[in-house]
Amino acid sequence: MAEVSPITQQVAAGGQQETHRAPAPVGLGCVEDCRIYDRHGASIPFGELYREGKSVVVFVRNFLCYSCKEYVDDLSKVPRQALRDAGVRLVVIGQSAHHHIESFCSLTGYPYEMYVDPERCIYTKLGMKREEIYSDSASPSPHVKSGMLMGYIKSLWRAITSPAFDFQGDPHQQGGALIAGPGPEVHFFHSDMNRLDHMPIDWLLQLAGVHQTLSFSDKPEIIHV
Repeated sequence: MAEVSPITQQVAAGGQQETHRAPAPVGLGCVEDCRIYDRHGASIPFGELYREGKSVVVFVRNFLCYSCKEYVDDLSKVPRQALRDAGVRLVVIGQSAHHHIESFCSLTGYPYEMYVDPERCIYTKLGMKREEIYSDSASPSPHVKSGMLMGYIKSLWRAITSPAFDFQGDPHQQGGALIAGPGPEVHFFHSDMNRLDHMPIDWLLQLAGVHQTLSFSDKPEIIHV
């Protein structure tokens, strides 16, 4: 399979879009047989997600992470019809045990497919980071509404009140986003630098061919008359 050099896009200072070519991730051939698990513990090969059509795959840090929770809150607002019209599949992958999927979907209202990669096979082979790197020029994620202190408190409270007290994934592992398919073609790959370095959902959807514009602001809209 030919190497690809997918376009990555970061949020630069002032909210401006900064686009650059990044080193290609490892070809998808090395991850297509990695097993991912649904909420019932049934497994499928990762390659099934994009074999027949285009998929947007979002990898989250861990299910207790407040920034991941708020990002998936906004993913849950993506209209089903917009995905259907574009022929795009939306998938979230975590790295916890599968029994945490049900409660995380209930917490966020996320209605689409969610799987876990508990061995972090895909995370590792696609080169996603296990550290946090911050840049002075980067703007915060438009999808994270909580400040860091309050976010930590929320995460800790969820850990304490969870039936199974664990981190629900490696707390050092960062996430990312992938657009692939049909077949092994990679259209886009983004590896998060830190817990706030999410790919803005509107950009991700537009790159996948979903053209409906969505608003994820928590501020009331001003209508000019």
